[in-house]
Amino acid sequence: MITTADEDLLRRAIGIAAHATTIGDAPYGSLLTGPDGTILVEAHNTVRRDNDISAHPELKLARWAARELDPHTAARTTLYTSCQPCQMCAGAIVRSGLGRVVYALSTEQLIDLNPQSGAWPTVPQDGPALFDEARAPIDDYYRP
Repeated sequence: MITTADEDLLRRAIGIAAHATTIGDAPYGSLLTGPDGTILVEAHNTVRRDNDISAHPELKLARWAARELDPHTAARTTLYTSCQPCQMCAGAIVRSGLGRVVYALSTEQLIDLNPQSGAWPTVPQDGPALFDEARAPIDDYYRP
């Protein structure tokens, strides 16, 4: 359930996205709040500026949280973001242990506004293969 406090913080994320466009970056912004609702860190998309396909604000904040917060604190944070996190960012959010995500635009709404944002090709994947060989380093690492 999205509260008025959530809406205020979403407006801040949208403001970060709007500011990003004024400095030549893509229009995506995010912020992370602590358990008490205070803003811990903010970021915007710098994919073009940094020539880095992973420079999404949600991923930056998930990485920050994984480095800077203990798991108990991370689980009580909320990530506010101008658009629904992509699959790459969603995976990082799960792995970093963030507690909640609140977004403004859904992926479907974003694609309706900018059809190119949903134009990613499917990459074929083949496997699994070589189980016994592939399991050796896993066994060595996790079962010394």
